Amino acid sequence: MTPRSLSAYGVMAFPLAFAGLPIYLHAPDFYALTLQLPLTALGTALLALRLFDAIQDPLIGSLSDRFHRWRHLILLLGAFLLGAGFWMLFHPLERSPMLWFTLSVLICTTGYSIVAINFQTLGGLWRASSASRTRITASREAYGLVGLLVASVIPPVLTGFVGTEAAFHWLSLGYLPLLAAACWLLFRWMRTAPLIVPTPSRRSAGWIKLMTDRWRATFFSLVLLNTFASAIPAVLVLFFVRDRLGAESYTGLFLLIYFLSGAASLPLWTRVARKYGKLRAWQMALITAVVTFCWASLLAEGDIIAYALVCALSGFALGADLALPPAILADHIEADDREWEASRLFSVMAFMSKLSLAAATGLTLPLLGFFGYHPGNAMTPDLGLLLSLTYAGLPCVLKLIALAGLLLFHKDLARNR
Repeated sequence: MTPRSLSAYGVMAFPLAFAGLPIYLHAPDFYALTLQLPLTALGTALLALRLFDAIQDPLIGSLSDRFHRWRHLILLLGAFLLGAGFWMLFHPLERSPMLWFTLSVLICTTGYSIVAINFQTLGGLWRASSASRTRITASREAYGLVGLLVASVIPPVLTGFVGTEAAFHWLSLGYLPLLAAACWLLFRWMRTAPLIVPTPSRRSAGWIKLMTDRWRATFFSLVLLNTFASAIPAVLVLFFVRDRLGAESYTGLFLLIYFLSGAASLPLWTRVARKYGKLRAWQMALITAVVTFCWASLLAEGDIIAYALVCALSGFALGADLALPPAILADHIEADDREWEASRLFSVMAFMSKLSLAAATGLTLPLLGFFGYHPGNAMTPDLGLLLSLTYAGLPCVLKLIALAGLLLFHKDLARNR
């Protein structure tokens, strides 16, 4: 396993991560500004599409396992849908813009899911030592974080030069060769990579049997709890920075610190996992996150430097959340001889990530609204405290529960080894 092979595999994460912000953040604003569509309708459509996108992941995983011999064609289909949907999204049909928006996002996210699930599966099937699997996931997630950073910078810069419509025309035009180049590198890597070939004679277990296994039930429960805890501040960060800290102009800087810290932490988490084991490293990351969120819940207006440090520490913990759980799952797939169900298992992780984000959006914002919070309005002390507790206090509690569960899980594994 060389740095060159890690890059040839991991680079696909760049266009995948790059697409996320334009689809979910910029596209609604683009349609609201250029076509005057109501934000309520766009938000409702996006929520429904997010839920559908999460639900279809297990189906994509099952079909990918069934037709694993044609994985390169499955990836090609997914990339085509992603590229076509991305182009459609920013070249709307003016006669039926709402229908066009919904259809474009549906095509885009379906293609994204097909590529992402099979891409992660390939990393899990890469024949490697347990220690090397963390390097595989770390390489993939590093490219993904760089993709997020670039996607956060380019649209506003282009818009400042050429205007909104032209900016997203050029963005989508540039995205297509980027996606094609990443696909070419991945396919080239697949021709020579030492991939485990799933046993064709083995039949896949049903979903109930697959998910009621003790190891998998515990692991995926911990993943769901942890991703939900991380999704809450992701949903509320803009509101917290503007209405609690009064630092809206620093939002871009805070996000930059967060993602750069996450990318920089990946080599360190790789070394920690190699020395102490993946589960122990994940426990360290959860402790870091708990301490960080406890501190964040105490911040008030004007605490800009303190929040920048919070972003650095939470980004540091993010690196472990991105790199370690997929590597742990890949270890389990090999140890339990589950290669023929690898896509299904990785699709469960994708499903839980999307479900967590949808749940965080659907629960936290209505909860705050119920208690009288209105974004952008003056904050009373009680509402400020409520926003802080929801943004940081609730994730702190959830991650504490996840940490306790992970400690018990680790102890149980050691006892049964």
